[in-house]
Amino acid sequence: MSGRILVAGASMAGLRAAEQLRAAGWTGAITLVGDEPHMPYNRPPLSKEVLAGKAPFESLAFRPRASVADVEWLLGRRAVAARLDERTVELDGGEVLPYDALVVATGMRPRRLRCPGPRTGRHTVRTLADARGLREAMTRPGARVVVVGAGFIGCEVAATAVGLGVAEVTVVDPLPLPMVGPLGELLARSLLQRHEARGVRFRLGTGVQGFEGDRTVTGVVLDDGSVVPADVVVESVGSIANTEWLDGNGLDLTDGVLTDELLRVGGRPEVVAVGDVARFPNARYDGVPRRVEHWSIPTDTAKQAAKALVARLGGGEPEPAPFAPLPTFWSDQHDFRLQSFGAPALGLADVRVLDGDTDGDLLAGYHRDDRLVGVVALGGPGVASAAARYRAELLKQPALTA
Repeated sequence: MSGRILVAGASMAGLRAAEQLRAAGWTGAITLVGDEPHMPYNRPPLSKEVLAGKAPFESLAFRPRASVADVEWLLGRRAVAARLDERTVELDGGEVLPYDALVVATGMRPRRLRCPGPRTGRHTVRTLADARGLREAMTRPGARVVVVGAGFIGCEVAATAVGLGVAEVTVVDPLPLPMVGPLGELLARSLLQRHEARGVRFRLGTGVQGFEGDRTVTGVVLDDGSVVPADVVVESVGSIANTEWLDGNGLDLTDGVLTDELLRVGGRPEVVAVGDVARFPNARYDGVPRRVEHWSIPTDTAKQAAKALVARLGGGEPEPAPFAPLPTFWSDQHDFRLQSFGAPALGLADVRVLDGDTDGDLLAGYHRDDRLVGVVALGGPGVASAAARYRAELLKQPALTA
């Protein structure tokens, strides 16, 4: 096969796309473009081991398969515009790259708070540089840390801060419980109790109005007018899909890049999207297109997209097959782990305790129309292993859509 496949995005999703393209039989050229100067690395440890000073960068870097040794890497470069009809992508330096097929793997960036006040002292956690800067700030003597957002990253950062010996760690969130959106009230309440028992303070049910301070943050102003003293603020308030460079091509970019079940974009068989920027239908559930920001999704989507793309470039048509990945995530906080398989958020109306209790190890099942759609374990290694056994049961279930 001849021609060039351009992969826009050189993080985990981009790397997996290149590997899966080779596995699917593509022997032509592959070019990866990424805005960070680093080769692809594992992001989950950034809010935990890296922030805690327990993992050097070298331990995060993925080891690419031998099949992609000839791939061209353009690092420290960013895609700023695409002309899909012309099959070209423009980079931030003005260079225009032609392609025969395009893989969209540009991922996400942290959402920032639009509040009045100084910017210095406010951090996010998405890149290695972010984690290094935050660690330096948090380890200064007497640092008071306020985490805005009680989601996965926010709770992990709070736990890491406590482990570092930070004297004051406060989590602020407008919702009544941490991680209640993806987990539901049962597990969220148990999670709150565990964090509070380990020294994390919470200001829940309130948002942020602004930040006090002259040149750097000294306090976080809440909706009720009260002020939480802060030397370090971590903004963990969601993410934004990096899709602006695709504007003007008639694509649905409402929430990421809308694809079909083969990860093809906008009816263009030569363009696919992979990773957490892709909004795809999952036949395992209801077929409604959704983005999924879990660690397993880059590999699952890359495998599906690569087969479709290589079949098209080879002059054939991809085999129609339901795309039914099983989302998986875990989150290490303090001395316990959250382990999930499936889509718990689809079963929040019917959560059942499968094993244990809220005071100890807890295993919960999430049901939709009496069908198990997800399991979540909260606790030690034993309950995480129990959740893994339910993984096999979830995988055996037939797809709901064809």
